[in-house]
Amino acid sequence: MNETNDGGTVDDVEADPGAPSPRHRWRGLALRAAGSLVLLAVLLWRAPDFDLDELVPEWRAATGWYLAGAAGLTLIGIVLSSLRWQAVLTVLGVRSRLGALVSHSLAGQFVANVLPTTIGGDVLRVSRLSRSSGQGPLSFASVVLERLTGWLVLPLLTYVAFVVNPGLTHLGTASKVAIAVATGTLLALVAVVVAVASRRFGRRYRATEGWRRFAGAVHVGLARLRDRPRAAASVLLVGVAYQLVLVLAALMAAKAVGMGVAVGPTAILAFFPAVAIAQVLPIGISGLGVREGAFVLFLGPLGVPPEQAVALGLLLYLLNLAVSLLGAPAFALGGRAAAPAPGAAVAAG
Repeated sequence: MNETNDGGTVDDVEADPGAPSPRHRWRGLALRAAGSLVLLAVLLWRAPDFDLDELVPEWRAATGWYLAGAAGLTLIGIVLSSLRWQAVLTVLGVRSRLGALVSHSLAGQFVANVLPTTIGGDVLRVSRLSRSSGQGPLSFASVVLERLTGWLVLPLLTYVAFVVNPGLTHLGTASKVAIAVATGTLLALVAVVVAVASRRFGRRYRATEGWRRFAGAVHVGLARLRDRPRAAASVLLVGVAYQLVLVLAALMAAKAVGMGVAVGPTAILAFFPAVAIAQVLPIGISGLGVREGAFVLFLGPLGVPPEQAVALGLLLYLLNLAVSLLGAPAFALGGRAAAPAPGAAVAAG
């Protein structure tokens, strides 16, 4: 049973008559699963002399340490993403405990990566935060704005890597695609931010009913970030730390599958952001197929065999899956409705 309150909940969004039916959502999930299988099959078919045995690297003395380090960094990444979420909520005037946000994030990871569900992890985060804070629209806006900061940081990391290591710009198609993905992402982000932050958008979506409240809350959030540059800078700094931790996790995973010195920190810093952006495309399940193909494209010019590139993509998926299992208790126990704490939110101005 879903609760409602004065601030609204995510149910207001799901009640939109234009939203797809559960049957259509499940059909979309099945199509995405088929898409992942097709992409992986094509990848294996197109790669010359692909040896399936090479997908499981030889176990070495340092392999366990690299895997443990990658898993630990992945978990630290979830904590940092929750800290970034908290920073956004502070700007929005919504008080929150970091422990609760980490719990919501873990539950969201569990839903997104473990359960065969059509409900995304971000939807779960919005729903649970709105129940505890009593601020549905602002809860929704906080998740949107938190995600937008990631779209800003990822392309910047690619540019920094190319500046630090100019040799990476001479890898042909791999370099061109990475730069194109970074540039296209930044241009799209700027277009979205300019449109949503405009006064015309704010006047149009300042309605107090239905999904317009959620769109208006995003507009209010962007306005507050614009008016509070220090707070915006803190959000971005935490976002940079979060993405750097994920880059280090990918580097650890690369070492675990036996990649040599050719794939160093700057190479991962240059190409991992493009992989992270590409894998969110609604083509497969959890980026399966897209991520592996992107690694083959980007790491091939560095001398990485297709088997190792695919193994890296699959290992990162499995590591994320393993860490997501830690969210099972939070998912099972965190769904109980809680009354908003006194002073939990400040009304939007």
